[in-house]
Amino acid sequence: MKDITSKLIDLFKQGYCTPQISRIAKKLKEPSTTIHYNIKKLERDGLVRSYKAVFDHKKIDEGYCVYVLISLSPDEYGNPEKVAKELAKHVQIESVDICTGDCEIILKVRVKDQNEYYQLVKTVISRKGIIKIKSLTSLKQIKSECITL
Repeated sequence: MKDITSKLIDLFKQGYCTPQISRIAKKLKEPSTTIHYNIKKLERDGLVRSYKAVFDHKKIDEGYCVYVLISLSPDEYGNPEKVAKELAKHVQIESVDICTGDCEIILKVRVKDQNEYYQLVKTVISRKGIIKIKSLTSLKQIKSECITL
C-alpha cells in the first residue's frame, strides 16, 4: 500500500481533522445527530475555529522546540502585528504571540534539530526591525494541546 504519511501530517497541521462524532455521542450519551448539530453550531458561531491532530513531534522529525523572545526596534514597535504576521507565514513557527514585558513577540518554533533552528534564525527571524532575540530551548514537554504527555 502507498505510504502517504507525510502528506497526511501536512494536512492535519492545516486543520484537516474532524471530531469523532460517534465517540462523543457515546461519551455524552446523546444521539449522533444532536452532537453533529451542536458541533456545526459551535463552528458557525466561531467558537471552534479549527481541528487539528496532536503529534508526537519527535516521531515526525520536529523534536526540537524553542521559544523565541523577540524585541522590536522603535520603528516597528508601533505595529507589532506586521512583524508577527510575517513570521506566522512560516510552517516551522507554531505560534506567534504579541505580549508585554521584556519582549514584544514570543514565537514557538518546532524544527528537526539545532541546525535547522539556526537556519531559521539566519533566514527568517533575523530580519530588519528585530533588534534582539532570546532563545529558550524546551527540554521536555509535559502537556501539549490539552493532552498530558
